[in-house]
Parts: sequence; structure tokens; C-alpha cells
Amino acid sequence: MSAEVDLSIVVPCYNEHLVLPEFHKRLCAVMDAVGQTWEVVYVNDGSTDQTLATIRDLERQDPRISSVNLSRNFGKEIALTAGLDYARGTDGVVVIDADLQDPPEVIQEMIAARSDDVDMVYARRRLRKGESLLKRLTSWGFYRIMTKLGNRIVIPPDTGDFRFMSRRLLNDLLQMRERHRFMKGLFCWVGYPSKELLYDRAPRLGGKTSFNYWSLWNLALEGITSFSVLPLQLATYLGFAVSFFAAFYGVWVIIFTVISGSHVPGYPSLMTVILFLGGIQLMTLGLIGEYVGRIFNETKNRPLYFVESYHPFTSQLDSEENSVG
Repeated sequence: MSAEVDLSIVVPCYNEHLVLPEFHKRLCAVMDAVGQTWEVVYVNDGSTDQTLATIRDLERQDPRISSVNLSRNFGKEIALTAGLDYARGTDGVVVIDADLQDPPEVIQEMIAARSDDVDMVYARRRLRKGESLLKRLTSWGFYRIMTKLGNRIVIPPDTGDFRFMSRRLLNDLLQMRERHRFMKGLFCWVGYPSKELLYDRAPRLGGKTSFNYWSLWNLALEGITSFSVLPLQLATYLGFAVSFFAAFYGVWVIIFTVISGSHVPGYPSLMTVILFLGGIQLMTLGLIGEYVGRIFNETKNRPLYFVESYHPFTSQLDSEENSVG
């Protein structure tokens, strides 16, 4: 028997055992004040610490917890997708991280801001505490670049995964099953009316983020290649520009030779031209390879993830009926 709830809170977790008890405590205080039935779906994304054991302890204390334990670490975008697949909220779903950088108290404002005319309320960061200047600058640049490359898709700047989505929007979102997933872009690709909610982001309560600069670079590359072919177009334009320059230079060499006679070519200039053209070719091939690699992964048609175990919450009515049966 499947218990129905009004709202689902989806929380992807990777090595978050230090913050989960405090996160759940604050989440319960917020959701109990909302006045609707709710569940929280914790997705353990192959954690190597005590995250799964902590989730099991919380399950024994609170029947409103559902847990999805993935068979290994699939990455945050896939873990988030798994949580959305298992969310049963009939009214809508809230996505939030467990590190308490996104305060659960903002959920009340999200729910208050939703309406029949608004399918998504996304939280935009007004203040980013606990982040380095380099992190803030690269994040600022990434969102602005994505806005330019988005191919008619507007991705709000300074906005993460923290948001409320209606059931209608979620059902359409779950139809998209590509392997290379950039969820911030997919949220916006679906469309439907959205509303912005400003909030101040807090530092991590505990633990260590699993996102280093290399991971963030790969995520940025995922977002750019998933929602735009402009890099391929730029490679084409660059190829035309280099070819035009080479043709112009060839004509100049012929004219110079006719007028001044032949000279022994200089080694530095020759190597400069060869290395420049070789670098352009390798960069273009690498760019094409990024897109071809994504096509290759999509054609294998593998499942997005495997679930080692799923513990759904059951309502009090379900528990009583099961005990009688």
C-alpha cells in the first residue's frame, strides 16, 4: 500500500552523517508548522561514512522518512533524480541539500509563495557565506555564460537546486531520462510559470563538500554541452577565421617572394604557426569528442541508477491495516 502525502522533501546525501540529525530536527520544526502531510526522501548516494546508518536511526524515530539507498555513488544529479522518482507528494516537491547551507526555514516562504499560477519557486542566493572569493567569482561567471548559451532557456543566476516544484512540473520533468544530467537546466527547460525567492546562504554546518574545482568544472562542462551547440559553432567560426588568415598570409608570402626574392624561412616563426594550427585542431577535436562521448553514452541506454534498498514511509492507517492483515 502506498501512503499519499501532500508534500515531499527530496534530500540527496553523500557523507552527510555529521549534519543529518540537526538538519532533520530543523526540517521537522518547519514542516510541522506548514500544516500539510509530508515526507522526506533521503537518498544515500553511496556514502563512505555513517550516513546510511544515521538515516536508519532517523527512520526508527520518525515514520515520515523514506530512504533510497543507491547501489553505489552515481553523483548528485543522478541521486537527485532518484529522489524525485520516489517522491510521492501530490501537491509538490521541495529539493534541498542536507548541509544546511540552504536553511530549511526558507521552505515555509516557498510554500507561501506558490499559487495556482506558479509551478516553481526557486531560491536565489542573495548572500553566500562561507565561500571563497574564487568560488563566488567562478559561480557568477558560469551562470552568466549559461544565460548566453541557453538556447532560449533562461537559467536564473545564483540559483542552485533549492526549489519547490508542483506535481505537474515534476511529472513532465521525470519524462526526461538523459544520462548526462544538468538538473538546473532541466528544471528551467520544462518551462511553466516560476517565481524567485531571495535568501541568504549559510556556511556548511559540518563535514566537507564533495565538490572541488575539478568537479565544478565538469559540472559546468555538462551544463554547457547539454543545452547548447554554440561551442561547436564557435569551433567552426574559428576554423574559418584561421583558414582566412592562412590564405591571406600565403598570398602575402608569394608577393613578398616575387618582390624581394626567396629567403631562408625562420625556424621560430615556422614553429609558431605549426603549434598554433595544431593547438586549434586538437582543441576542436576535443570539443567534438565531448559531444560524441555524450552521444555514445546515450546510445547505450543504461538505467540511470540502481537502488540497493528502498524504505518507504507508511501512514498510520497503512500500518494498522497491515497489522490486521
